[in-house]
Amino acid sequence: MLRDEAGAAYPLLEALGFARKAAAPASRAATDEQVVGWATIHAQGGGRLAQRGEDPGFDLGWEVPVVISVGIDVAKRTHEACFMGQDGREVSKPLRFRNTLAGVRALLEDVQRLPQPVTIGLEATGHYWLALHDALVRAGLQVQVLNPLQTHAYRRTTVRKVKSDRGDAWLIADVVRIGRGRAAYVPDETILQLRELTRFRWGLIDQIGDAKRKALTILDRVFPEDEGLFSDGFITSSRALLRQATTAAEFAAADLDELAALLRRTSRGKLGRPKAEAVQAAARDSLGLERLGAVAGFELRALLDQIAFLEQHVAATEREIEALLATVEQHLTDIKGLSAVLAASLLAEIGDIGRFPRLESLVAYAGLDPTVFSSGEFTASQAHMSKRGSPYLRRALWLAALSASRWNPDLDAYLQRRLAEGKPWAVAMGAVARKLLARISVVLKENRPYEVR
Repeated sequence: MLRDEAGAAYPLLEALGFARKAAAPASRAATDEQVVGWATIHAQGGGRLAQRGEDPGFDLGWEVPVVISVGIDVAKRTHEACFMGQDGREVSKPLRFRNTLAGVRALLEDVQRLPQPVTIGLEATGHYWLALHDALVRAGLQVQVLNPLQTHAYRRTTVRKVKSDRGDAWLIADVVRIGRGRAAYVPDETILQLRELTRFRWGLIDQIGDAKRKALTILDRVFPEDEGLFSDGFITSSRALLRQATTAAEFAAADLDELAALLRRTSRGKLGRPKAEAVQAAARDSLGLERLGAVAGFELRALLDQIAFLEQHVAATEREIEALLATVEQHLTDIKGLSAVLAASLLAEIGDIGRFPRLESLVAYAGLDPTVFSSGEFTASQAHMSKRGSPYLRRALWLAALSASRWNPDLDAYLQRRLAEGKPWAVAMGAVARKLLARISVVLKENRPYEVR
């Protein structure tokens, strides 16, 4: 029972915010079983009878606390707030407020007029929610951040198919009221900064990739044979050549000695006249489009400048990441093959390892868990990665697995064993990534260097 040894208190009820009333008549006094049932219903978001004033047939002997849920639909410029009582009814008029300090103050004024305690719920939608969340937390309010997947799933249980800002705010308040929402993870300041920097770096790298693809598209039209002349079309010597000439006609007409000298200088003596002769031979026998002429050269030089500019900022961002990571106590960089930048990406995306009670939940967050499809007597013979969760974590983990398999004999042996079993290379590398993730989980949970046993 909920009574203590003296039989005078119900600790669970007190923890839920109930307050003692005067003694009830013996004929209406609640039994211990009724008290347990009532407390359980209330803890699960019930208690509607008392809130509506309906008679349950007994006197609980406790004042049922009034719990207010505030749902906020977050947007870029304006937010919508709805205020819901424990019975699911509106307790105050909805508020539409600007995404400014004045707007937040207006919300706080409305909240302060409500019976306490008040729980505020909002979705982790894009990047718009974070500033509002921090402002509400600084004001001392209890804020619950919800995963949009939760509210979307709850919406599907309702009969009405209404989609509006106010409807979304009401739905969020209802999720908070019934206690169905699992609070989303809110990173601390250091993790948030690491996440911002590492994702910014990924964005720069993607821009470099886009610029390179555009440059190759130009070369495919004006000098398609260039593709086979260098192992990497964007090494220093190749870029230097492309700044001197772009089309096949320009390369064919260029001075051979000048091309050879340029290659020798930019490759530190590794390349020279033989490569220059190969370039000119390919140019003279090229099917390249000549009509683009100087326009192709202008575009290509602009793209090469853009690539060089972005690469400088990638290097600067990596220095910022390394400096910030140096302030964090971590042992991920002790794993062979994990650079400071990769370790920072993994740490930033995983955050608090305590929110993953089992390895399987962390694997699912990385999107490495297999999909399962079966219906009736049919079961799919092949399972693919779900690729849900954090794409940034999956990307960093994949690169980390590639690197770690080269530096760790046990991971390389594991990779070779999976390949020998007939697994495709990508499937085998996915298994290595999962094994590496298990290693990372141990390092983060125990906060010590990983020891290969």
